[in-house]
Amino acid sequence: MRNIEELSAEVVDAAFHLHKDLGPGLLESVYEAVLARMLAKRGLRVERQKPVPIEFGDLRFDEGFRVDLLVEGCLVVELKSVENLAPVHAKQLLTYLRLLHLPLGLLINFGAATFKEGVRRIVNDHRDLASSRLRVNLGEGLARSREDREKDRDND
Repeated sequence: MRNIEELSAEVVDAAFHLHKDLGPGLLESVYEAVLARMLAKRGLRVERQKPVPIEFGDLRFDEGFRVDLLVEGCLVVELKSVENLAPVHAKQLLTYLRLLHLPLGLLINFGAATFKEGVRRIVNDHRDLASSRLRVNLGEGLARSREDREKDRDND
């Protein structure tokens, strides 16, 4: 299995070509189906609309949320097809990563005019950082302690 950085690069490459070839303006479900097929052709295991149970206290929800794409069981890809991403979109993906205890996710908006405008890397305590310009949620970055980050989360 490839490491998460290699998987991320593979997904970004496929999504870039999809955006270049189809352009913006289609429904999210179209981009999801095509991207899933493109990734499968590259030899990756892709699950679409994967239901994820969540537990909160003594409550359990079997379908707490659905992940658009889960690649190789470790990379969440959240897709949008909107003119502009809203701050809540990145927060949504970060929450998914926290609940799944996964380090990295991609937020890809096929509605943006250019691919570069529409792709964001969302990080959840990820340490194996490759050279990428797509960093989100690092702030002061890795120099901050886990306690400081948890205090920030509690204050949100």
